[in-house]
This record gives sequence, C-alpha cells and structure tokens, in this order.
Amino acid sequence: MRGRGQRRSVNCWLVAGILLLCFEERILAQLRYSVPEEVRVGSTVGNVAKDLGLDLSTLTDRRFRIVSGPNHALFLLNPNNGVLSVGKMMDREELCEGTKVCLINLKIVVESPLEIHYVGVEISDVNDHSPTFPESEQRLEIAEHTPPGTRFQIHAARDPDIGTLSVRLYKLSQNEFFDIEVRDSEEDKIPFLVLKKSLDREQKAEHRLVLTALDGGSPSKSGSLNLTITVLDANDNRPVFSKDIYTVSLDENSPIGTLVIQLNATDLDEGSNSDIEYSFGKTQKKKVHDTFELDRVTGEIRVKGNVDFEDTELYRLDLQASDKGQPPWTAESRVVIKIKDVNDNKPDIEVTSLSNVVPEDSKPGTVISLISVTDRDSGVNGKVICKISDNVPFDLTPSIEENMYALVTKGRLDRETVSHYDITITATDCGEPPLSAVKALSVQVSDVNDNKPIFSRDPFELYLVENNTPGASIFSVSATDDDLNQNAAITYNIVRSDGLQGDVTSFLNINPDNGQISALKSFDFESMKMFQFQVVATDSGAPSLSSNVTVNVFILDQNDNAPVILYPVSSNGSAEGLEEIPRNVNAGHLVTKVRAYDADIGYNGWLLFSLQRVTDHSLFGLDRYTGQIRTLRSFTETDEAEHKLVILVKDNGNVSLSATATVLVKVVEPKEAFAASDVKSAAKDDEENNVTFYLMITLGSVSVLFLISIIVLIAMQCSKSTDYTSKYLQETNYDGTLCHSIQYRSGDKRYMLVGPRMSIGSTIVPGSHANTLVLPDRRHTSGEFPSSHATNK
Repeated sequence: MRGRGQRRSVNCWLVAGILLLCFEERILAQLRYSVPEEVRVGSTVGNVAKDLGLDLSTLTDRRFRIVSGPNHALFLLNPNNGVLSVGKMMDREELCEGTKVCLINLKIVVESPLEIHYVGVEISDVNDHSPTFPESEQRLEIAEHTPPGTRFQIHAARDPDIGTLSVRLYKLSQNEFFDIEVRDSEEDKIPFLVLKKSLDREQKAEHRLVLTALDGGSPSKSGSLNLTITVLDANDNRPVFSKDIYTVSLDENSPIGTLVIQLNATDLDEGSNSDIEYSFGKTQKKKVHDTFELDRVTGEIRVKGNVDFEDTELYRLDLQASDKGQPPWTAESRVVIKIKDVNDNKPDIEVTSLSNVVPEDSKPGTVISLISVTDRDSGVNGKVICKISDNVPFDLTPSIEENMYALVTKGRLDRETVSHYDITITATDCGEPPLSAVKALSVQVSDVNDNKPIFSRDPFELYLVENNTPGASIFSVSATDDDLNQNAAITYNIVRSDGLQGDVTSFLNINPDNGQISALKSFDFESMKMFQFQVVATDSGAPSLSSNVTVNVFILDQNDNAPVILYPVSSNGSAEGLEEIPRNVNAGHLVTKVRAYDADIGYNGWLLFSLQRVTDHSLFGLDRYTGQIRTLRSFTETDEAEHKLVILVKDNGNVSLSATATVLVKVVEPKEAFAASDVKSAAKDDEENNVTFYLMITLGSVSVLFLISIIVLIAMQCSKSTDYTSKYLQETNYDGTLCHSIQYRSGDKRYMLVGPRMSIGSTIVPGSHANTLVLPDRRHTSGEFPSSHATNK
C-alpha cells in the first residue's frame, strides 16, 4: 500500500477560472486535487499558492490559511511555500461510506486584499479491504426433486472498497451439481447457487462447497464462504410476491410505529407448506434494521427509529418470504423507500471575520466579514434569504458562490458619533413554515485623527496687573480634541515672530502639556498697555492636526510711580527754591506755584498738595489741587523776613506715594523786590521754558501711547466680531455705573477726574482707566484744555 502511495498521481485542475468578487473580494478560484487514502502524514497534495498564481513571498504577511471546517484537520497548509499536505491518516471508507466520490472541500483565505479560494481534494480508493461474508458458513436445504436451473440466494460478500476494487467475481469449488450465478444490483453483486443437475438424496444426502469472492484489485483479495447443502424432500411451490420491487414514499421525522408498507406474498401449496414468514435479506445493512422493523407474520414494515432525510434519502430493503414446507421455499423482493424532505433544519450561519475593528475612515464597500449560510434541507426548504439589522451603516453583498455574502460598509463611519455597532444577521429559509437563524456580530470603530483641537474660547483675554513676578504663571489656555489616545494628546506652543527687537513673545513661555503660560519678565503699564500673541494646539496624530487662538493681554496700572517735582528745582537737582516778595503785598498774592508730575494714570496719577511744615500758618495758604502758594494776609512789621514752607505732594493710589518740595520765602522791601524781580524774571522765564519743554515732551509721549492703544482697539474691533472694550467692562464687575467723576475748581479752570467705579473684589486696579481732564469754565471764554497726567498748567 505504501508503494502505491509513492506511485500516486496528484491531479490538479482548474474548475473555475478567475472570478471577480464584489467589493474588494478579488479572486475566487477552485482547485481540485486527488490523493489516495492511507497515504503517510506529510505527503504533498499540491502547491495551492503556485497553482493559484500567488506570490510566495507575501503568503505569511497575507495570513495564507485554511478556514476552519468539518475536515480541515485532515490537511496542513504551509504558509511559507503554499504546499498543501496530508495532516493525518485518512480512511476513505470511514470518511465517505457508501459514496462513489469522496471529495473533501476546503476554504482557503488570503488577506490584503481579501481572497477566498475553494479547493476540493478527492480521496481515491486503494485496495485495502478483502471481501467478507456475513457468516463463515451457510446451510441450505434443497429438496431432491428440485428441478435443474433452480436458483438459491446465498450470502453476498461485501467489500468496503468501491468501483473495481470491490467484489467483482465469485468462484465456486469444483462439483457436478451446482454452479454460481451473479445478479448485479445497484450497490453490489448478489450470488445465486444454481442447480445444474437433479439431486438424489439416496446417493448423496449432503454436499459441501466453498464459495470464493474476489475483488478487482491487483493483486486481488478474496474471502470465502463454506456452503453445506442438505438434500431433503420438500414442497414443490415457492412463495410469490405481488411485485418484484415495491416503491413507497415516507416523510422524514415520521413517528415511531408509522406503517410504511404491507408486503403480500402467496404460496399455492396447502397446509404448512403455504404458511409464509417474512424476513429481511441476509445482506441487509445494520442501518435498515435500526430504522425499520418487519412483522414476520403480517409483512408490515413500520418505522422503528429516526427517519432523517439529511442522513439518508433512500432505503433499499431486501426481503424474503419463506413457506413452512420441508424444505421451505423462499422468494425475494425489494422495497425502495424514498424519504421526503420536510423543513426541519434551521439555516446555519458561519462568519469568517477579518477583524472586528474597523477604522472610521474606511471607504464604503470595505469588506468586514465573509458570511456563509447553509441549510441541510433540500429544494425550497434549503433556499435561504439573508437580511441585516436596520439602522447600521453596513450591508450584505451576495457573492457569486451561492449562499455566500460579504459584510461591507455602506456609508461613512464616525467614531465620535457611534463607536460600536451590534449587527444582527438573520437567515430565513423558504420552507413552510420558514425557519430562521440569527447571528450577532460586534464591530468596533477605531479612531483616526480627523478632529483638530478646539479651544474653549477664541480669543482669550487676559487682564494682567503690571509689575508681575517674572517666571510666575499668568494665564492658562486649554483645548479639547474629540479623538482618542494619541490622536487626542495635545501639546501647546506659542507662535514666535521673527525675533526682532520688541517681540514680546520672547518673554513668554508655555507648558506644552497643560497650556500654562508664564512671563519671563515684569511688564510696565507705562511702557506697554496691551499686546497679543497666538497659541497653537497640536494633537499627536499622524498626520497631526492643529488650531490656534489669539490671546489679548491688557496691562493694568499700579501705583508704582511717585510724584516728581518739576518746580521748584535747585541747581543741584533737589526740590528747593527761593522766592522773594515785597513786604507790602496784599492778601491773596501769588507767591509761587509748585509743579509736579506722576507717570501713573487715574487715581494713581491724581496729585494733591498739602503744607507739611510752615513757619507761620496764618501767613501762607496752599491750594491742594493746583499747588499755588498765596498770602493769607498782609505782612506786618513783626513778621519774620524769611519763611520756610515744606510742601507734600502725594497721589491717590491705594497705597499713596509722595514727594516733598521746600520753598524759602524771603520778604524784602519793595525797591529790592522790584530789582530782584527783573533779574529773577528773566531766569524764571528760561526755567519755565525748560520745564514747559519737558512737560510737552512727556505729555506728547503719553498722548501718542494713548492714541496707539485706541487705534489698536479699533482695529481689533473691526477685524473680529467681539467688542474688546465691552468685554473689558463686562469682566471687571462694574456695579452698574460706567464711571464716576470728582470735580473741583481752581482759579478760572474746572477739573474733572474721570474713572471707573469699581466693585469690591474686582481684579482691576482702581484707576487703571481714569484720566484727569481740564474742562473750560462755561462762564469764561477761555478754551484751554490741559492734557492728562499734569496737574498744574
């Protein structure tokens, strides 16, 4: 047998050419090989990959494999070279009992792209069985007056092999009375013993013969049966069936006890020679005995076991009718029972999943799984209709192969909307009543980087008090990303400009993980009132997505500048001055005016004057708003000639800052006063001109900065829909009044201090948006409007 295995021929032929599957099922081919049974394990069946024209170097990456099935363990598929080999010892008679062609169907799958191939392996028969008889000896009783030519059925030999390897020939041992005759049936050869010459009991009462059965193998195998023939006197009429072959139909699943048919045989003899008994033939298969029972007296055949169409569609029953004569006569007949199919099997759904995870950017028509539906019933009962659950973006696409479907996407997927689908596949046959099977599939939608980070606000606005601590955090921005894992991991960075001088972003730093922004330097309101920069949020997807946001920073004023005395100023730079006045001046005479400046704005830059120390309180008075020093009364002879006045100048900040100026007033006689007045007038004019020049430069710078701030705010308002000014006011928690004013009068001018009315707990320093305005007195025609920050004009 091993030699025959070595000489076996492997036939490979292409049954179906190239078939194009729908929606990325690319090539579906069918191959057929032949291999003898009982070949040793590991023997090569064929090179599937080569016969299919596949690239051997890609087999492993494309997961070249056999899909699990009823007999997939019989074969092994090498994923490296594509060779299909025998996986275990095969016995054809065990695998395909009673079938002429033993074909094992395999499904082979290769991925990327998906291909499924059908390979059939025919297990060819080898002569590994010898013919056998059901018994080693058979006894026959034949009446001596039996005429020549009479036939007697004897046990048929059975050989599990098929075709030419089954029983082909019977030989009878040499004798002068009997010969062998063979009748071919649909399944086997039935031997009959034929009487050639009349028997004479008185000459020989018993004959012993040997019947040999030979198969068609090379060399052939054989089995033998010992025949013992006893010559008797018996009746001379045998029973006769009404039909040689009975044909009847029977529904499958018929209950036990159901009457199949009642046989009818007659005998022309009388008495016991005409009493008939029915029995199954000697060579009847065991399955017949398990399924049906025969009443020996009535000839009724009834259901004894389970009748299953899917197991056996047709039964052939060999029957005998024997009389009770001596010796008994027998007659043979056959009953053919055809089983009618009923719809008793639900469809079976088999799923070959490529993956239960589908990327959300998959195109419509992407294959998710292969669905195979089978129904063991036949005809209409075996026709199956498949449907998929509604409201899912998937569809079933039929394949060229019957009852094969592909589960494909039919629409765009969005993980952020639906991340998981439970798909129900229902298969319903066309029987009556129809039967259904349900299969549930779970499909997970995997994330792709299709969402860019989104900031919680755009733009962000920061109100930062000046003189902040360098290196400390001043603000934080945050963005969210609807994607998952790395696709949602956000890093932050500041958009840097070209690095030119004055680029404020060079003094900012941002934590890339949490968006915390810190300033590397302290900001000064007097140098910069606002600036803006952009922050970019970038996710970690591939490719990455990003979005940016504008951060507008408004610097709030603090009272960090002390008043500066502009007059009087001595030659050494100290705030001291000498004033000479005639002794004969009247009350209200202007002695001098103290001039001061504060770089802060609003309350922080509103200056008040007060006399800290004076020689005679009754003689001099100081206007607290203008800084003018005037006489309160006329001088007397008893008044001292020199007086020292120390003037305190302080602002109105929460923690006020101050400066002092010293004025020495010298009282002289009128003539001396006029002489000194001429000299001093010229010097004072020069000094006032210098002071006025510096004051104009300072006021001009502040005005330019103020105008730039206004222009920037207007430009921002035009470019964006958001009114930054209104936001500024809304976020400052005003108590309902936009601003308040403090008015006071000095000479012929009226002053108004305008600033926001702040509520308790506000984060904006009071006075940060205030200014001191000089308004003309409506009662005068003067049109003088002094600028802000200067409290003396």
